[in-house]
Amino acid sequence: MLVLDSKTAWVDEVVDKITAKMDWVSEKSKNKIPYTTINGQHDDRSLHNPSNTEADGISWWTNGFWGGMMWQMYHVTGQAKYKDIAEISERKLDACFQDYYGLHHDVGFMWQPTSVANFKLTGNPDSRKRAMHAANLLAGRYNPAGQFIRAWNDLEDEDTRGWAIIDCMLNIPLLYWASSETGDPRFRQIAEKHADTTMNAFIRPDGSVNHIVEFDPFAGGVVKTYGGQGYEEGSSWTRGQSWALYGFMMSYNHTQKEEYLHTAKRVAHYFIANIPEDGIIPVDFRQPKEPALEDSTAAAIAACGLIEIAKKVGPHEKDLYLGAAIKLLHTLDQTRTDWTTGCDCILKNGSAAYHASSHHQSIIYGDYFFMEAMLKLKGNDLYIW
Repeated sequence: MLVLDSKTAWVDEVVDKITAKMDWVSEKSKNKIPYTTINGQHDDRSLHNPSNTEADGISWWTNGFWGGMMWQMYHVTGQAKYKDIAEISERKLDACFQDYYGLHHDVGFMWQPTSVANFKLTGNPDSRKRAMHAANLLAGRYNPAGQFIRAWNDLEDEDTRGWAIIDCMLNIPLLYWASSETGDPRFRQIAEKHADTTMNAFIRPDGSVNHIVEFDPFAGGVVKTYGGQGYEEGSSWTRGQSWALYGFMMSYNHTQKEEYLHTAKRVAHYFIANIPEDGIIPVDFRQPKEPALEDSTAAAIAACGLIEIAKKVGPHEKDLYLGAAIKLLHTLDQTRTDWTTGCDCILKNGSAAYHASSHHQSIIYGDYFFMEAMLKLKGNDLYIW
């Protein structure tokens, strides 16, 4: 166990609460692929409409996290029902391959927590096939001139051919896995080129992070940056910070390239320096004081990355990263969780973007990363990345 002895009881208590909640929520939502809650009930993004070519149904980018939660619970409890429920959503995602148009760079988010996790735990050959198909789709988005993986598809009134986003750092582990699984270096080469470009073009000297960088898709080189889901251009979208923090640790874990660890630490130092005293993470570290918008999901993701850094550094540094992670998670547990039967999700007060039409809602990846982080502290998480 990573935590100090004085925190062990708290970690056990939270993991017990997660396990108890998942016991009944999994059964209730086993035929759904949730994104958020409506009046406390999980919604369902699994409904398949063949005429829908937009990524807001079965191809929605978060559709792998429910399966990921089920695989974490199967890993922890050994109960077959979690495996069975995870495979329901994995099979439903097959429709995305047939539709094709709704898929983009987020295939890693979709098939890493589902098919890769399944293959790692069970050796299911169909899961390997699905994950390899997704990896090939992701590799096909690589732009050799700019050495980046293109984000999204065509957007109305926007030329996005040269766009890349910080979120993709959590998609490229699918490419590392594909290289490891097949022995073909192409996938890893693309992943490293994208990580190198991200390191140089997205991470600012102070450790803050751009969300969107536009490159010249024909000649390469940075054209401009965008605020994206943060407050404005040049600001500091907190979930983007957490994608970078955890994402570079994932690349370090796969490659052992020291520059990735150093980058993760630089982003972590900026994040830690900006954690408010109350531990509540805003949507953007540079947003106005009012309205006081927050994003619990950024805290959960960052905690995962901070714990991974703590595993790789010496004892004198370890306390810095682990202490920050525990503060974030303890704050979430004490103030931003719902353990009742009145809500299907665990975390409250997630926000998809600063300028979104709604804020402070439950979002499935918040639940996933909170679960993963607490299991990391306990020492029995399934590292799917």
